[in-house]
Amino acid sequence: MLLFPIFLLTCAVAGTAGVLFRPGQWYRDLDKPAWTPPNWLFPIVWAILYVLIALAATRVALQPGAELALALWSLQITLNTLWSGVFFGLHRMLAGALIIAALWLAVLATTVAFWTLDPLAALMMAPYLVWGSYALALNISVWLRNRHRVRAAE
Repeated sequence: MLLFPIFLLTCAVAGTAGVLFRPGQWYRDLDKPAWTPPNWLFPIVWAILYVLIALAATRVALQPGAELALALWSLQITLNTLWSGVFFGLHRMLAGALIIAALWLAVLATTVAFWTLDPLAALMMAPYLVWGSYALALNISVWLRNRHRVRAAE
C-alpha cells in the first residue's frame, strides 16, 4: 500500500522545516522557562509523532467519507511546516504562537474528524495534541519572557 509512505513522506517534508530553520544562537540566548525540554528531545518526539500521524491518516484514508478528515489533516501538516520558518527563521515569537494556536485547533479538528471514521486513528493523534498543547504553552512563555527583543530582521 502506497498510502503510508506518501503520508510519511509528507510528514518528512514538514520535518525538513526544522532542519532548514534551526534554533541557533538566537534561540539559545532567549530567556526560556525551566520546563523547556533539551534540544536533543525534539527530533525524537517529532519522529514518533510523524509516524503516528502518518499511520492515522493512512487508516482514515481507507474509510469512506474521509474527505473532510483528510483535508483537516492537510491543514494541520501545512501549519506544522510553517511554524519553524516563522519562529526560528524570522524570529517572530508571537506569530509563532498564533500559528501553533491555529495548528492546535487543526489537530483537534482532525482528531475529532478521525474519531468519527476510525477511533484508533484518533487515538494515534492524541500524543500530537498533547505535544501541541505543550509547544503552545512553551511558545507563549518564551514570547512573554522575551517580547522586548527586536526581531533579527529589523
